[in-house]
Amino acid sequence: MGSGTGDIGFNTVLGGASFVTCVVVGIMSILLKQKKIIVNKGAFVRDLCFLLLVLASLSFILVHGEINIWGAMGFLSMYIFYVVVVYFSDTHWRKGKEDDSSSHCSDLSIPILSGMGKGSILEMPLYLPRRLTIPVICEKRWSKPIAVASVTLAPVLLSVLWNPQEDDACFVNSLVVYGIGLLFGIICGVIAYARTENSSPPKKCLFPWLAGGFLMSVIWSYIIAQELVALLVSLGYIFEVSPSILGLTVLAWGNSVGDLITNLTMALNGSPEGAQVAISGCYAGPIFNILFGLGLSLVGSSWHQYPSSVVIPRDLYLLETLCFLVASLLWSLVILPCRNMKLDRVLGAGLLAIYTISMSVRLIQTLGSFQFQVTYT
Repeated sequence: MGSGTGDIGFNTVLGGASFVTCVVVGIMSILLKQKKIIVNKGAFVRDLCFLLLVLASLSFILVHGEINIWGAMGFLSMYIFYVVVVYFSDTHWRKGKEDDSSSHCSDLSIPILSGMGKGSILEMPLYLPRRLTIPVICEKRWSKPIAVASVTLAPVLLSVLWNPQEDDACFVNSLVVYGIGLLFGIICGVIAYARTENSSPPKKCLFPWLAGGFLMSVIWSYIIAQELVALLVSLGYIFEVSPSILGLTVLAWGNSVGDLITNLTMALNGSPEGAQVAISGCYAGPIFNILFGLGLSLVGSSWHQYPSSVVIPRDLYLLETLCFLVASLLWSLVILPCRNMKLDRVLGAGLLAIYTISMSVRLIQTLGSFQFQVTYT
């Protein structure tokens, strides 16, 4: 994990978390004042406190300055613990009610594949590799040959990404990794060919298909994000702009615009349950991005450096951003229960003020540092 890439990665994730938990929740609270939406206190406190726990763990990693493979895997596994807690708590709260969320399960496997128009030749170089490596079991998009190809090629792609290929000394290890990926892919392909039908997707044992589709969608998102990060780092060097400020602003805002539109639409046009889902998503999303996004990167980097630890450059500005994020979460944790869990302008205005102050301080620091460098030069 290079210094420029690491800075922009950490700042992008924390910048996106700040935008969602401050701007999105703040605007939502102001606009929903008239509807008098009451947030589920148990779910709100659970998600917000777990996000604070995640930020505390991330702060320890940043202050410590390094992390090994076991620490990275432990950080990543916190998301599994969060999913288990959410599952059992929701099951307890909704006991006796019918859960119809399974009707949307098939959509989890195709978020990155939807929306390619017919005859769009320019999209084919990127669309075809995704289509051939992401398992899809949607009824309308089912194709047995493509399904078999996807489960065969997905492990091969993972083996290619997992192999660092740093020097010729790793050639033998590379062949071993490629061989394992190819063997595992062939086994999965044979099983998929024998256990599926030509006319319809499988009806049983859906979890491996959904898990595989979800994992490969995340992998492709990670690949695309890596290229965008490299592009931003290059632009930062060209225009002499700090990579961290690019991640905190441009990339973070770009990644969060979708959350802003989706959550606001769900909260304003939906039922009170829709508003509850939107609020929960504003905290569950950053938890996923921090634990799974950063966690997966840390696991990959520490795996390549094993048995050595990965050194994380200390960035005081990054810790400053994290402190403002914690302040906004504490504001929500204190104000919302005091307002009887009703979304209103007090909560929203406070969150927007914290975010404005945070960004203003960071921009002033960046401009001051740039002017100092110009004067010194």
